[in-house]
Amino acid sequence: MKNWKKLALCVLMILIAAALSGCVPGDGANTLEKPAGFFTGVWHGWIAPVTLVWSLFDKDVGIYETFNTGFWYDLGYYMAIISGFGGLTLSRRRKNRKES
Repeated sequence: MKNWKKLALCVLMILIAAALSGCVPGDGANTLEKPAGFFTGVWHGWIAPVTLVWSLFDKDVGIYETFNTGFWYDLGYYMAIISGFGGLTLSRRRKNRKES
């Protein structure tokens, strides 16, 4: 039963990766007339680790979109890089310490 779950998870991950493959920087979706904006920068920041590995095998894929809106794309990109999938938090939760 566990082997089927592992196999199903692997297949699901491959399908998701294939579906999202059209969303990488440098795929030709953005041009000078239609540059990448803030939310595209956020997306590219989130998938940057995957795109970095992908760019080793495909020279047409980069980790940063060259056709972008400038500051807003950069802001979204770096916010996503810094925060990852956990969300950007300005304060950290304090763990409750057990009193001895």
